Amino acid sequence: MASELMEAIDILVKEKNISKEAILSAIESSLVTAYKNQYKKKEDSILAAENVFARIDEETGEYFVYAEKTVVEEVENALTEISLQDARAIYPGCEVGEIVRLQAQDKDFSRIATQNAKNVLLQNLREKEKDNVFEEFQAKEKEVVTGIVQRFNDNNIVINLGKADGILNENEQVSSERIRINERIKVYVLEVRNTRKSLRILVSRTHPDLVRKLFESEVAEIKDGTVEIKAIAREAGSRTKMAVWSNDPDVDPVGACVGMNGMRVNTVVSELKGEKIDIINWSDNPAILIENALSPSKVITVIADDEEKTATVIVPDYQLSLAIGKEGQNARLAAKLTGFKIDILNETQAADILEELYQGGYEEDEYYEDGEYEEDGEYEDEEYEDAEEEYEAEETDKDL
Repeated sequence: MASELMEAIDILVKEKNISKEAILSAIESSLVTAYKNQYKKKEDSILAAENVFARIDEETGEYFVYAEKTVVEEVENALTEISLQDARAIYPGCEVGEIVRLQAQDKDFSRIATQNAKNVLLQNLREKEKDNVFEEFQAKEKEVVTGIVQRFNDNNIVINLGKADGILNENEQVSSERIRINERIKVYVLEVRNTRKSLRILVSRTHPDLVRKLFESEVAEIKDGTVEIKAIAREAGSRTKMAVWSNDPDVDPVGACVGMNGMRVNTVVSELKGEKIDIINWSDNPAILIENALSPSKVITVIADDEEKTATVIVPDYQLSLAIGKEGQNARLAAKLTGFKIDILNETQAADILEELYQGGYEEDEYYEDGEYEEDGEYEDEEYEDAEEEYEAEETDKDL
């Protein structure tokens, strides 16, 4: 029986990834519980006790359960004390004040007590297993893991991460993505909670750091610290702008992230299901950074106030719609990336403002504010799309 117990323990160690010490401790705890349940209603028995212990021999698998009681002349608390007469029936030479051990034999455990011991053991093992999984995934918090889409639960998605399930809440899902059952996807681990009832792992597909971690896994220069990702602005499912910097003057940070023939960036784009990614050079000079952030549009002048975190940008007339972007997205992402409030004007508007200022008649009015250009709806999304297509065609011709 003892050898069978040790064999079962070895199997649990391999299958559940629980230490042998933890399993032995759980078994000892279950034996103590079984002992107390067996004698809690038999207060007249000398085996009824509070101080109960169990020990298992790790080599042989043999175990014993015993209670400790203090020898007294007159018993006041039967759960902690034993009379001298009863004690000497077991230990003839004992004296008052000594602590004696009362060992329970196998036959003292009833079927119900044994079943209770089994239930306690299983519960303890489940707790140990949950704690192990919690520690494993807690180490993966703020990292990217790969999972398989298991099922849809209302508006949430349950993703199998191996030893546990992750919950992709509705507000962490990309609305444009079409996720299918059994699909393998990468998710960003937001938080790991070890609740009383279960382990809860919250994951995200919209977090900007998902993009950061995907590039870290694809770009060796980022992993070894040669290239740094300084800032990311993301509108999940649509577009991301990422500013990078190189600590080595011989390494082009943008080129390192793009990779040969765009292989590296395309891998990330594919994982994000076609989300566009603009990679720009970081600069400590706000004007240069803002100019880079407004890519793919061309910029004539940037006037930046570092203290007020505001900037006015002048672009060619034909580039205004491209600078602002569809529904203001390009300007909005540039503002998020740089931390500046950006006003964008074309050359004609800038000349008109200067003329008004020169004549002393200029007042703040309908010009670009908070990333949204307003003037009789002159610049529509179609115009932006035409400008972007023209830009992409130019870049293709350059074979970048």
